[in-house]
Amino acid sequence: MVDTDRITGAARELGGKAQAALGDIAGDRRAQVEGRLREAQGQAEGLAGEVRDAARGAADTAVEYAEDAYERGRHAARSGARTVTHYVEETPLLALLVAGAVGYGLALLVHGRR
Repeated sequence: MVDTDRITGAARELGGKAQAALGDIAGDRRAQVEGRLREAQGQAEGLAGEVRDAARGAADTAVEYAEDAYERGRHAARSGARTVTHYVEETPLLALLVAGAVGYGLALLVHGRR
């Protein structure tokens, strides 16, 4: 999607070039200066449009990466949950002992040794 500033900037730049060229031909100093000023304004407006387009493209790319990372994380979480469920079903006593050890370790971290 092209930013409208790029289009109007190009038109202003072209008009400024034409005005400056006519000023050069006619020897009209004021028309030359105004034409070059309008040309510079058109270039600046076009650059602003390019920056907006680039920023929009970067934002779209960032959203795509975030969506991809979210989907990968969701897939990994589901896979991990299935794996844990499988091991708990296979060895429930071992799973209970591991859960107790993890809980004890967390309690030591939170409350410290006394």
